[in-house]
Amino acid sequence: MANFTTVCRVGELVEGEGKTVIVEGKEVALFRCNGELFAIDDMCPHMGASLAGGHVENGVVTCPWHAWRFRLNDGTWADNPRIKIGSYPVRIEGDEVQVSPPEGKS
Repeated sequence: MANFTTVCRVGELVEGEGKTVIVEGKEVALFRCNGELFAIDDMCPHMGASLAGGHVENGVVTCPWHAWRFRLNDGTWADNPRIKIGSYPVRIEGDEVQVSPPEGKS
């Protein structure tokens, strides 16, 4: 059974925008898109930009530096599915948003 860490309150998330949160020492980008919550690695593997600052459209976040695009639901690079970043389970408990830590941490 996965452990979950409280990272923020539901009201802190803005539809279509990202928020960087820390989950057991790792930066994770948290998004609210079409009423659903998603958590992926915050760092773009290309040059290290924060994905939380990217543009969100149709379930995809575009890196603000060089336009690499990642699917929010699974972290796959939209233009080359061989590349993937971490994607983490998210749940809401009351008004708290909780994210399961990256593999190997708990």
